[in-house]
Amino acid sequence: MVTTIPITKARINLGGIIRKIRLDKEYVILEKDGYPVAGIMDIDEFEDYLELRNPRIQKDVKKSADDYRKGKFRPARELLKELKAKAKHV
Repeated sequence: MVTTIPITKARINLGGIIRKIRLDKEYVILEKDGYPVAGIMDIDEFEDYLELRNPRIQKDVKKSADDYRKGKFRPARELLKELKAKAKHV
């Protein structure tokens, strides 16, 4: 859910706003003089957003998508089985 509130109201209720963002995964748009000027989101989602802006990560995501389209994938259970077998040998 997206809530839009004036900055002056946000300043007074910041603790409650942050709690709703953190617990309910809401978004808040802050307005000044009726115009949106900033947005607030949960830190976990913000970190994901920043990661996806990283050119190296974008390249990895593109490569993974290309591999998937080419059929170069396998079920996670197979990978986990392989990793467990390797862990036994270490």
